[in-house]
Amino acid sequence: MRPACCGALLDVNVPVPGRLLGVSQNALRVVIAEDEALIRLDLKEMLEEEGYSVVAEVGDGETAVERVISLRPDLAIFDVKMPVLDGISAAEQIAADRLAPVVILTAFSQRELVERARDAGAMAYLVKPFTKADLVPAIEMAVSRFTEIRALDSEVGTLRERLEVRKLLDRAKGLLQSEHGMSEPQAFRWIQKTSMDRRLTMRKVAEAVIEGTMGTDATGNAADAGDTGKAADAEQAE
Repeated sequence: MRPACCGALLDVNVPVPGRLLGVSQNALRVVIAEDEALIRLDLKEMLEEEGYSVVAEVGDGETAVERVISLRPDLAIFDVKMPVLDGISAAEQIAADRLAPVVILTAFSQRELVERARDAGAMAYLVKPFTKADLVPAIEMAVSRFTEIRALDSEVGTLRERLEVRKLLDRAKGLLQSEHGMSEPQAFRWIQKTSMDRRLTMRKVAEAVIEGTMGTDATGNAADAGDTGKAADAEQAE
């Protein structure tokens, strides 16, 4: 395989397909839209080597949107600059209907387009040239954030409420990451699972984490602050 060079993952803003908890990368079906054939081939090879299934490869944004609508993949990866319809406009159409998370590919000289991509609904973006070490975390981030949006859509009614809950979720995820060594996707899945297990809204779980009244036990499951304290005292006593 040709070297894909080095690059850096730059995080966008928001956000997973129907499979919610524990999404396996091996199950992900991907649509690629990139007008440069060599980059498209490299990207396909990288994805397939990591176990993803590339269900369509196209060279323009309009066809990309058509493929996403017809195939309903788990992920779409779009280059920013493409003929007929650019990647940002294509991402906007897909994000509006919550069809799939979108990862945007951009060149170093296109950094100013990142804000547009975020506003269009892209979940994450990659700067060319990139490696598999950059690609996989970007995909995981995009899928995780898309899952958050889908979950919030079903739990929260208005846009204002969704924005408020997103802020709470971001704070709670940050605490889970710093205090329990979780990644951002792991922190969200923990909040979502706890929400279902305890029959609470994700907002309530996030608030409890922020207030310090809920944490994790030794097995990683949710536990009330008093319970985690008792467990720690018991360990010390032993």
